[in-house]
Amino acid sequence: MRGRSCILQLSIFRLRDFRCLGSSMVLNAVGTMGEVVVLGWLALELTSSPFLVGVALGMRALPLFFVGAPAGVLADRFPRHRLLMLTGAGQALTASALGALTLAGRVRFAHLLLLTLVAGVIRGVEWAARQSYTHDVVGPKELINALALLGVAMRAGWLVGSLGAGMLIAHFGSGVAYVAVAVGYLAGAVALLPASAPTGIRRAAAGSLWHGVVGFVTAMRTDRILPILMLLTACAEILGFSHQALLPSMARDVLRVGPEGLGTMNAARAVGGILGLFAVGARGPVRGGGTRFLVVLLAFGASLVTLGAAPRVVGYAGVVIVLVAVNALGAVSDLLSQSLMQLGVPERLRGRAGGAWVVAIGLAPLGQLQIGALASLFGVGIALGASGLALTALAGAAALTFPRVRRI
Repeated sequence: MRGRSCILQLSIFRLRDFRCLGSSMVLNAVGTMGEVVVLGWLALELTSSPFLVGVALGMRALPLFFVGAPAGVLADRFPRHRLLMLTGAGQALTASALGALTLAGRVRFAHLLLLTLVAGVIRGVEWAARQSYTHDVVGPKELINALALLGVAMRAGWLVGSLGAGMLIAHFGSGVAYVAVAVGYLAGAVALLPASAPTGIRRAAAGSLWHGVVGFVTAMRTDRILPILMLLTACAEILGFSHQALLPSMARDVLRVGPEGLGTMNAARAVGGILGLFAVGARGPVRGGGTRFLVVLLAFGASLVTLGAAPRVVGYAGVVIVLVAVNALGAVSDLLSQSLMQLGVPERLRGRAGGAWVVAIGLAPLGQLQIGALASLFGVGIALGASGLALTALAGAAALTFPRVRRI
C-alpha cells in the first residue's frame, strides 16, 4: 500500500495540532539556519580562524549532551507544546541580545560564545519536546511520515533562513541578520498558540528531576539497542554533520564567494534535506530500518570525501551540487535515528527517547572542534576527507559488530 503511506498522503494535515506544529517548524527553522549562517560569518569576522568558527558553532550543541537527559524528563512531565512555545521565546531573546550588541558595535567573541551557549541549553529542551509531541499528535503508525513532513518543513525554513541571512549580512550587516533570526524564533512560538495537549497521553510519574534522570540511565542499561542507536547517531553528528563548520572558511578562503555564496551553500543543504526526506517518504513505512540506517551512514561518509575534493575538481557550482547530496543523506540518517529511537520505547518514555537523541547529538562540538583543528592544520579538503573516511569505517564496523541493529 505504497500510495497510502507515501509522504504525499496529506491526511495528517487534517489534524489541527499537526498543522500548528508544521507552521511552527518552518518559522523556527528560518531562525535556526539564519543563526547558523550569521554565527559562522560573525565568528570568522571577529577571529579569522576556522578553528574558532568551529568553537562558536560547537557552542550551539555543547549543552545538548548535558541537558538531554533532564530535557527528556521535562518533556515527559509537562505539556510539550507549552515547552515548545517557551523555548522559542527564549531563543528569540538570545538572538535579540546578540543583534543589539552587534548593531551597537560592542559585540565580542566572548559574547558570541556565551549567548550561543545559553541558546543551546534552551534548544535541548525544544528538541526533546518536539519529537515526543509529534508522537503525541499523530501516533506511532504515522510517526515516520510525520517526522519526514516536519523534516521537509524544517528544511524549507532553512532554505529561506540561509538565503535571507546571507543577503542581510551582505547588505545590512550581522546585527540586522540576528534581529531577523529573533523574529523567526518568536513567530515559531506564536504559531503554537492554537495547539493543545492531545488527550490520552500518560505522563511520567511525578518526582524529582534527578530521580527522572536516574530513570533515564536505568532505561538505557536495560534496553541495549537504545545506546547503540545513540552511538551511531553521535558518529553521524561528530563526523558527518560537522562539515557545516567549514562552510564559512570554504566560502571565503577557498571559493572566495562571500556571505551570499555562503548563504547559497547553506540553502543547498536545505534542498538536499528536502529531497532526501521526500525519497524516504515515497518508499512508505520503514522496513529494515536498522540496515537502511547503516547503509545511509556509509554513503554519508563517502559523500563527505567527495565534498573535500570538489572545490579543486568542479568549483563552486559543483560544491553546491555535492552539498545537496551530502545533506540528502544526512537528512535521511537524522530521520531514521529519531524514528528508531521513538518507536523503540513505551509511551511514557517518549520524552526520554527524545532526550537520548539530544544527548547523542550533543557530542557535535567534538566534531566541530576536530574538523576545525584539522582544517587549520591541513586545509579544508583534507579535514572533510578524513572525517568522511572515518564515518564510513565506523559504519562498516558497526554493521559487523552490532548485528542486532540490522534486525530493527
